[in-house]
Amino acid sequence: MPEPYAFLKGHGTENDFVLLPDHDGTVHGDLSADRVRALCDRRAGIGGDGVLRVVRREGRWFMDYRNADGSIAEMCGNGIRVFARYLLEAGLVDPTAPIEVDTRDGLKVVRVDGDQITADLGTPRVLGDTVVGVGATSWPAQHVDMGNPHAVAFVDSLDPHGPVGPLLDPPSRDPERFPDGVNVEFVVRRGERHVAMRVHERGSGETRSCGTGACAVMVAAALADDARPSGSDVAYRVDVPGGTLTVTWTTDDRVLLTGPAVIVARGTTAL
Repeated sequence: MPEPYAFLKGHGTENDFVLLPDHDGTVHGDLSADRVRALCDRRAGIGGDGVLRVVRREGRWFMDYRNADGSIAEMCGNGIRVFARYLLEAGLVDPTAPIEVDTRDGLKVVRVDGDQITADLGTPRVLGDTVVGVGATSWPAQHVDMGNPHAVAFVDSLDPHGPVGPLLDPPSRDPERFPDGVNVEFVVRRGERHVAMRVHERGSGETRSCGTGACAVMVAAALADDARPSGSDVAYRVDVPGGTLTVTWTTDDRVLLTGPAVIVARGTTAL
């Protein structure tokens, strides 16, 4: 068992993470999958949908994100806002300036306005039609890449007792298109430019929110509504079980994710 080390716990719309400050990269090194699983265990560990290791790399803050099962992920929209909140509260960045965070999907820029944090997640890639299923029921879906893969399916109901179910197991998907798995979002419409979603995240299971998933959902909804930005930005409200996110698709083809992010605990662990 390792020597005790510092951790923090934070969440963005109840998508929760264990944060590991490792600024010079000497505390954790190449974080093992076993360590990540132990930290994220909700009964025997701290509990979380993933781990955010905070490390300084080549002069930039780097978000080393791992899913709850220990697998490496390219990007995390809620996680990067929690990451930025930590940097601010730790006094590691200028609170009046945009925050640059390096990720496996490249450099992202984050801006803070009170309790709301906006992350520029870049240009979406719409990669065509696919199909996802739960049990014997399947739905057409849109493949949208936000630095990580998503399949967005519009359904009649998000009721956990209905066809979508509790999402305990990964929904079925096209294995050729998604050989390494995919994040699957089920979506219903609530009103004009207002949708709600549930998500099964690759490597974490059903979560209370998914930031890149909300962005993928917004892009799919805007395309279905013939509302691609032209002349002005387009914004949608996306309700998730853990709260509400705002996603804006800009005229210069960027997707901005806005929502809260909070640090809720600090301590030490020897997991």
